Amino acid sequence: MEFGVPREIRDLEMRVGLTPAGVLALTQAGHTVYVERDAGLGSGFNDESYRQSGAQIVYSTAEAYGRADVVTKIARPTAAEHRLFRPGQIICSFLHLRVASPDLLSALSQHEITAISYEELEEDDGVRPVLLPASEVAGRMAPIIAGNLLRSGQSLPGQQGLGILMSGLPGVPAAAIVIVGSGVVAGNAARAFVGMGAEVTILGRDVRKLRKIEEQSAGKVTTMLANEYNLKRAVKFADVLVGAVLDPGKRAPVLITREMIRSMRPGSIAIDFSIDEGGCIETSRPTTLRDPIYMAEGVIHHCVPNITSAVARTTSYAITNAALPYLLAIGQHGLISAIDQKADLLRGVVLRQGKMAHPDIAAALGKKIEIHLSPGDAAFKEVTR
Repeated sequence: MEFGVPREIRDLEMRVGLTPAGVLALTQAGHTVYVERDAGLGSGFNDESYRQSGAQIVYSTAEAYGRADVVTKIARPTAAEHRLFRPGQIICSFLHLRVASPDLLSALSQHEITAISYEELEEDDGVRPVLLPASEVAGRMAPIIAGNLLRSGQSLPGQQGLGILMSGLPGVPAAAIVIVGSGVVAGNAARAFVGMGAEVTILGRDVRKLRKIEEQSAGKVTTMLANEYNLKRAVKFADVLVGAVLDPGKRAPVLITREMIRSMRPGSIAIDFSIDEGGCIETSRPTTLRDPIYMAEGVIHHCVPNITSAVARTTSYAITNAALPYLLAIGQHGLISAIDQKADLLRGVVLRQGKMAHPDIAAALGKKIEIHLSPGDAAFKEVTR
């Protein structure tokens, strides 16, 4: 099978769909991999490292798409890439279709693309294997982002940072961190903030997950249920508020209201890691790595959907490691047989040959299911459009 790795063209998107190690695994399995020139430079991988792994270097995005049966990306395709889709091919990427422009879904449908959304891949126990390492990276970056924004003079014109040292000092309190969520991002953020010496409070809706976080932190994290009463109390005393809420199959719920943000001390920080699924803070809107912050209700907001691109090499390794078993299965067996062997792959198929196949995505977008997918059913039963 032929795989294509186009260079990401979104502004400051430094991650790459496959590392040289991932390319080597595919070529050793007998597949051909086309890597666009300089696709890996942002992650520290030059073209020669890909050649040594068996890749063929191509010199345009159009060629990386045009030669590929399977395209592997990180960011969802831009409007400029839609016309490059080859009818009938498979595209694997973080698509986030619930909050994407309708033009993307239209282009995928018109070109009869089979779209595999990395964030939708889900194992039987609920673990999302490709989303998980990206979430781990994001969570562990939280103290780095917060630490920079807490510094005096490191914020917006006319608004200084609070000038707080994360760990505090003897006689001087540490920064008060409030994390909303109890999943992978939240747990890794809590661990990282505790390691920096901050005072951490985490609010979640799953008591079992809160218990696990408390045990793993040896009691250094205060846990609370994420009800409206507790959220109002906790947000008010936060120097740094971290939103890390995922509601599988749905847009991220808005748990932090504008009124709650207004209650925070001027110059406090709100970091919304749920922004790639719409955001969990009412005052959030997507920002970029080039222009990551803005002020709303006197609070500094940081809402970058592709924040892990700031550590592109680590993230590219982690995502390749997680996605590679699925790519190898598709390459060896074809999509249908791969689904028979890996039911979690089935849950990631959003479109099959341009037809809507994912119940949750369909419901979120107000669409009808056009194809039913199930292991062992190579025919893929079609339903009314």
